[in-house]
Amino acid sequence: MLIHYYVNTIAQTTGEHEVHAENCRYLPDVTNRIYLGMFNSPREAVEEAKKYYPIVDGCYFCCYPAHTR
Repeated sequence: MLIHYYVNTIAQTTGEHEVHAENCRYLPDVTNRIYLGMFNSPREAVEEAKKYYPIVDGCYFCCYPAHTR
């Protein structure tokens, strides 16, 4: 199932930019996110986000399979 994903333009205090699914309760405000597209998995979205930022991680709550930090 395809889901819309976004990356936060504001880095976490640990330096990474988090990827969030469209239905995440922690989805950043529209002014603080970049639309990545529709993907079958959070890992695919994280790979896309690496085109924007060198350090990227999946959100613990909505992208747990891609969460590493």
